[in-house]
Amino acid sequence: MSGIRVLVAGASIAGPALAHWLHRRGAEVTVVERAPELRPGGQAVDARGVAKDVIGRMGLAAAVRAACTDTAGAHTVDADGNVLETYRAEDHGGDGYISEIEILRGDLSRVLYDDTRDDVEYLFGDRIAELTQDADGVDVTFAGGARRRFDLVVGADGLHSALRAMVFGPHERFVRHLGLVLAFYSVPNEFGLDRWMLDFQESGRSAGLRPVPDAARAIAMLSFPAADFDVDYRDIEGQKRLLRERMAGLGWLTPDILAHLDDTPDFYLDQVAQVVMDRWSNGRVGLIGDAAFSASPMSGAGTGMALIGAYLLAGELAAAEWNPRAGFAAYEASMRPFVEANQEIGRLHVHSLAPEPDAEHTVDFEGEWFAALIDRALNGVELPDYANLPDSGIRAHPPLTPSAGR
Repeated sequence: MSGIRVLVAGASIAGPALAHWLHRRGAEVTVVERAPELRPGGQAVDARGVAKDVIGRMGLAAAVRAACTDTAGAHTVDADGNVLETYRAEDHGGDGYISEIEILRGDLSRVLYDDTRDDVEYLFGDRIAELTQDADGVDVTFAGGARRRFDLVVGADGLHSALRAMVFGPHERFVRHLGLVLAFYSVPNEFGLDRWMLDFQESGRSAGLRPVPDAARAIAMLSFPAADFDVDYRDIEGQKRLLRERMAGLGWLTPDILAHLDDTPDFYLDQVAQVVMDRWSNGRVGLIGDAAFSASPMSGAGTGMALIGAYLLAGELAAAEWNPRAGFAAYEASMRPFVEANQEIGRLHVHSLAPEPDAEHTVDFEGEWFAALIDRALNGVELPDYANLPDSGIRAHPPLTPSAGR
């Protein structure tokens, strides 16, 4: 072991993924998570392009594939349920609108946690209350009262990152609202949903249903434009009132979907937002995942960027012999162009849902420029093999390639 002690804040996806690679590179890793346990369920997340290679290098291809939703594709429908367009999971080599590798956020979090729990210290039901860094380390006081010193601290605590606010400044400085609000929650599958996602859009609003491995349930997805979103993300009842108000009058199955708002166990609503920062590190403290570079759910790339960022951050820190200035700088130089491409995809997706009426602002998604942007967003980052670095894992795992029969 290197003796380097790293504290990671957040145990969703970016945090445990980073813990995996930090441990393999020889660090002693602690992950602190304010929730009392792993959060189950959640929205479906995807792995596309280079992210599938990272999963293979982690040795988790089989475990991830076993936990996939097995969604066959998506139908866009009109108000009467007639199919307008069809997208299949095998389109574009499994990297299309519906990813061939699709997994519920909570299920992927569980795979990553199970992979690291024996090698990494997890502190659930706690959080960083205070943090002070000097030239040699970081002193951390936890909300539970413990005080410890680490060599490095990394925030993987999401869009509303408390560590980012503590070290880098207030949320308003970095969070860019894209003018759309997204909600999702589980509902009974009384809609006859099988392996196909259904999506209805009208005048900038949308309602959808997504299958999950439990055939008795489905995930409802709703969105509406809102330039004036001001509901506290912790005020669940206020969020539900807002959702009912903004979705009133939308056709298709929307009233039936809304009827389950009060009995769902896992309601989520938040602004569709991106995090844009000039730098993702400050001394011995760095950021990863949505805390550093959220591209919004509309990019379809948040999970992939978290997995790739974890691989690169751990690798570059180890390659720099744990020098934070050099390691964080190399990680950022590798990731930033890739992040910017995916953030552009997210902004374009939001624009396509509610385009401005002026014809000048119509986006030509058939142009060569868009194909090039998609390629950069999928594969526009290099994965060094870090062959000369310590690695406690098994090297050269196969990539997560599409399986036969999908």
